[in-house]
Amino acid sequence: MPDIPVPRFDIFYRHAELTRLLHDYAAAAPGLVELRSIGKSHEGRDIWLVVLTQRAGGPDIDKPALWVDGNIHAAELTASTACLYWLHRLVVDYPGDAAVRRLLDTRAVYIVPRLNPDGAELALAERPRHIRSSTRPYPYDEAPVAGLNVEDVDGDGRVLAMRIPDPHGPYKKCAQDPRLMVAREPGEFGGHYYRLMPEGTLVNFDGVKVSVNKDREGLDLNRNFPAYWRQEFEQAGAGPYPTSEPEVRAMVAFVVAHPNIGAAVSFHTHSGVILRPMGTQSDDDMTPEDLWQYKRFSELGARLTGYPAISIYHDFKYHPKEVITGTQDWIYEHLGALFWTVELWAPNREAGITDYQWIEWYREHPVEDDLKLLAWSDTNCGGRAHVDWYPYNHPQLGPVELGGWDKMNYWRNPPPHLREREAARFPAWLQQIGLALPCLEVLRTEVRALGPESWRIRFAVANSGWLPSYVSKRALERKTVRGCVFTIHLPPGVTLAAGKERVEGGHLEGHAPKSSLQAFLPERDITGDRAVVEWVVHGARGAAVALSASADRAGTVRCTVTLD
Repeated sequence: MPDIPVPRFDIFYRHAELTRLLHDYAAAAPGLVELRSIGKSHEGRDIWLVVLTQRAGGPDIDKPALWVDGNIHAAELTASTACLYWLHRLVVDYPGDAAVRRLLDTRAVYIVPRLNPDGAELALAERPRHIRSSTRPYPYDEAPVAGLNVEDVDGDGRVLAMRIPDPHGPYKKCAQDPRLMVAREPGEFGGHYYRLMPEGTLVNFDGVKVSVNKDREGLDLNRNFPAYWRQEFEQAGAGPYPTSEPEVRAMVAFVVAHPNIGAAVSFHTHSGVILRPMGTQSDDDMTPEDLWQYKRFSELGARLTGYPAISIYHDFKYHPKEVITGTQDWIYEHLGALFWTVELWAPNREAGITDYQWIEWYREHPVEDDLKLLAWSDTNCGGRAHVDWYPYNHPQLGPVELGGWDKMNYWRNPPPHLREREAARFPAWLQQIGLALPCLEVLRTEVRALGPESWRIRFAVANSGWLPSYVSKRALERKTVRGCVFTIHLPPGVTLAAGKERVEGGHLEGHAPKSSLQAFLPERDITGDRAVVEWVVHGARGAAVALSASADRAGTVRCTVTLD
C-alpha cells in the first residue's frame, strides 16, 4: 500500500497538483478515503470531494455526516489549506486517536478542498488576477473599452498599488514613516500629495480621467445559492438565477442527495472569526432553541480555535443597511442543518491590534494601527507584506511607483510560514461538531413465540449523539427531515400478521440536557432518545428476517433476527 502523502501547507496547490495529492490519499488509505468528482467547473475542471469514513462499517450515506468546504472565493486560498490540513490529520491520526477513530467509524466527513477550481487557478497564475469567484464573464461578455483593469503590470506575480504625485491627490506620506500613505486632513493644503490606484493597465486613457473597472468576471458564487437569492441590483454577483453556476449547482445537488449531512463549515478568508447564522434576521427573530445551541457550539469553537465567534447579522455586515446571504442561509435557514463560516486569518490581530470591529476597521482606523502593521511586515515578513515603493515606467501613465500592501499573499492569506498554524486551529472543533451529530444505534432486538409459527418481533433503537435526530428546530419548522423510519424486510415464506412493513415514528432526542437546572426542572421524557416498534409475523422456525431503521440525519442501522 502506498505511503500516506506528506503535503506542504506553506504553498498553494494548482489544480493538477491538488488532484494528484487527493488521489494519493485515496490510494494510501482506501479503507478510509474515497475521492469523487461532484461535477465540473465552468472551465471543465473536476470539483473534488473527499469522503472519509471507515468503509468496512458501512457506506457513507448510512452515517450522519459533516460537510466542510473551502475556496469558493478565488483568492481565498488558505481555505483550501485548512481543508487539506484536516484531511491529513484524519488520515494520519485514525490508527492511534480514539476520538478520530470513533468519528470515522460512526460518521462520515465530506471535504471539498476547492469548490471554485477555476478562480483559484487564476489567482495562482504567473500573472495573477484577484477576482471574486468564477471565471465566467458576468453580467456581460464583452471586455471593458475604457478605464483601469486591475492586474500585475510588471510581471512580478503580485498586484500592488500605484502612486502618482498629484497636487490634488487625497494621500500623503506618513510623518512617522514615509513608506505609509495616509489621508489628507480636511482643509489641508501646501504639502506633497499623491493619487493611489490599484496596479493595472488603462484602456483608452484620455490623460485626465481614471476609473477602476469592475472585474469582467463579476460572479460571486456565495451569492448564487437558492436561499434568499436576489437579483443583481440587490446583491452583486448573484448570477442570473439561483444555482445558475455549475460549482454551486454541484454542491447543492450533492447536499440534497445526502440528507445525512447534519452540519457544515465553510472556510473563507480573512478576518480571523467564526460566523454563525442568521444572515438576514436578528437573534431576536431566531428560534430560541437553535440560538442557544448555536451559541454553545460557537463558544466551543472560540475556546478551541482562539477565534472569536460572532453573529453575521449583528456583527459582520458589509454595510449597516444591507444583509448578506449565501451558503449559511441555504444550509441552515432552508435545510435546518447547522452551519458556520470561518474567516481565516487576521493580519491586524497578528500585528497586535486587538480592539477593533471586523468590518468597521476597514472603514476607518487610526494611523497607529497602520504603523503596527508596517512593523509586523518588517519584523515577521521580511518587509514583503508591505512592499517598499519602487519606480516603474507605466505604459500609459509614464513614471509611477509600485508598492504598498501585497493583499493576496499577506492580507487575503497568511504568509507562507503561518498558513499551517492557522489551519491547525480547527481540527479539534470540527471533530467535536462531527461527534455531536445524531447517530442511530441498535438498542436491542427481541423475538418471542406467540404460537405455532407465530412470532412477535420487537426492534428498539437509540440516538447516541448529543444532537437530536432533527438537528435543529428550523428543520422541523421547514419540514425538511422525517422521523425515524422502521422497516421489516420479509423473506419468502414469512408474512405480516400485525403491524406495517414500514413505520414512520417520531424524532429522537440526543443526550444534550435541555436545561442546566436539571435539579429544579427535570425532563419529562427521560427516554426521548429511544424508540421501539413491534410486528407479529407468521413463518417457520429458523427463518431470518431483516430489520432496518433510518433517520435522515442520524443514519441507518440494519440487523437480522432469527425466528427462534
